Amino acid sequence: MAKTRTLFVCQQCGAQQSRWMGKCPECGAWDSLVEQLIAPARPSGASRPAALSPNQPVRLRDVPLADFQRLPVYAEEFSRVLGGGLVPGSVVLIGGDPGVGKSTLLGQVAAHFAASVGPALYVSAEESAQQIRLRAERLGLAADDLFVLAETSLDLIIEHIRTLRPRLVIVDSIQTVYLPELTSAAGSVSQVREGALRLMQLAKETAIPIVLVGHVTKEGAIAGPRVLEHIVDVVLYLEGDRFHQFRLLRGVKNRFGSTNEVGVFEMAGDGLREVRNPSQVFLAERNTHSPGSTVAVTLEGTRPLLVEVQALTSHTGNAQPRRTTNGFDLNRLLMLTAVLSKRVGLPLFNQDLYVNIVGGLRIGEPAVDLAVALAIASSYRNQRIAPDVVCLGEIGLSGELRSVSQLDRRLSEAAKLGFRQAVIPAHTTPEAPPNLAVTPVRSLAEAVELLTRNVRSSPSDLQQG
Repeated sequence: MAKTRTLFVCQQCGAQQSRWMGKCPECGAWDSLVEQLIAPARPSGASRPAALSPNQPVRLRDVPLADFQRLPVYAEEFSRVLGGGLVPGSVVLIGGDPGVGKSTLLGQVAAHFAASVGPALYVSAEESAQQIRLRAERLGLAADDLFVLAETSLDLIIEHIRTLRPRLVIVDSIQTVYLPELTSAAGSVSQVREGALRLMQLAKETAIPIVLVGHVTKEGAIAGPRVLEHIVDVVLYLEGDRFHQFRLLRGVKNRFGSTNEVGVFEMAGDGLREVRNPSQVFLAERNTHSPGSTVAVTLEGTRPLLVEVQALTSHTGNAQPRRTTNGFDLNRLLMLTAVLSKRVGLPLFNQDLYVNIVGGLRIGEPAVDLAVALAIASSYRNQRIAPDVVCLGEIGLSGELRSVSQLDRRLSEAAKLGFRQAVIPAHTTPEAPPNLAVTPVRSLAEAVELLTRNVRSSPSDLQQG
């Protein structure tokens, strides 16, 4: 009987080799040979007739709708990102930096699922069962139907899943399990891809949702082939600096829901706690009497979040002044610095600039441009901005302010938290809440003059002073 064999295929030219080589002899590409399983050809007479195939073409209107209910999971924030819960038979991939809290979160998810829905199996290929028990004791997790399996062989893991028949399976992680028939080491491209395919087939066959933990590279992407993200149904990233307490669970792909939702968690001694009102938490320790501080309203998915933007300018004698950011794109800061110098007239050529998004968040949308630019101008002029003002707007290269999306929702969230004034682009006409005064401005220069020179005439600022 013919056996499955392995070949090494070049990802650049498709050439096949019987053994791995550092350089492809056909195209000359380095480190491009990837191990692949080659199944033996089925004899022509042994192929199944098409009439006996269980899958036949049918009209779309004749396809019955799947009558399933999503399975509840720990924390409404997690359920929000999934689209309302776990879909039976789905495969979810969760990635994140080391130490960000992936195992902690999934341990809480497994314990909550086992206590409320049914048996859950936590497969760990990185830790022993005793180590998992110690973490569960520290987090206060206790569930009678939570099973733990410390195993690295994927064949044995699948066999245990078929025997136990749990309602949920968590594999931590996909890079540390291996298939014995592959000669490559665990974590290689072929191992990760074949392992994910086996687990995906098992999930669809048994209707058991499977959650995979994925390691990330230095660039922040899931380690292994990009095809891994195409195999699974849902791809989530747990973001956040491990030296900060807040974590964001962001959806990148979701076949059963929207990818615009974000869950916010806070790392505590007993695990990850969901944050129901993130804006209030991010602004809790804000110092309203210091220059260089503004408040922006960013959209994380469909949820508006109010965050504090801090900036600091410091005179330097170096020929190359420093530009440092934390949570904000450095290239965007360089552009805003050029606009402030050219269009507003701030001499920043001899100033070191530091920009920080408080709370460890990473913001990439251009709606916070105005808040960052005003924080820099406030720090340079040493004049604080009124603490009850929020700033919204994208800045163009000519210094004009451009509109941002879903402005009404952003303003409503600012009004709920007690802000009284909003500076927005002049080309927008939102329906502002009655207790929020909207000030439209056309350019960055106009906004800088409005908020850094006339701030002392503001009644709210006089009360704060």
